[in-house]
Amino acid sequence: MKNRILMVVLLLGFVISAKAQKKIETTELPKPAQEFLKKYFSNTTIDIAKKDAEHGEKGYEVKLKDGTEVEFWKDGSYREVDGDDKPIPTGFIPASVKDYVAKNYPNEKITHIDYGHKDLDVDLTNNIDLEFTKEGKILKDKNNVK
Repeated sequence: MKNRILMVVLLLGFVISAKAQKKIETTELPKPAQEFLKKYFSNTTIDIAKKDAEHGEKGYEVKLKDGTEVEFWKDGSYREVDGDDKPIPTGFIPASVKDYVAKNYPNEKITHIDYGHKDLDVDLTNNIDLEFTKEGKILKDKNNVK
């Protein structure tokens, strides 16, 4: 009996997981997401685009051929860009964040940016982790806590 219950639970989990991420065509992404990818990632192509319901948030996930992953909110605005430890383009990153990095870490590059519900998380080369307000004011710096 326990085996049957376990099997049902596992099967249900698999079905829910499969529905949470559904592959889609690039043209099914919201226009702002398509324009973002075209503007900032024209040097690579899309490997996989998915409709995503991670952590109860509806949105989209795109994996690029160069290993970069980009997540979008359901309206098509970007939520996260992860360069997988490689530098990412910075044209979409708030100027105050770029200025802080340039001033305090002139030899480092931004490899990841993530808009959470309350803050903005930025990772740099050499595993430096910074935290900003959504407006770009520094909250946490491993070398200089504010």
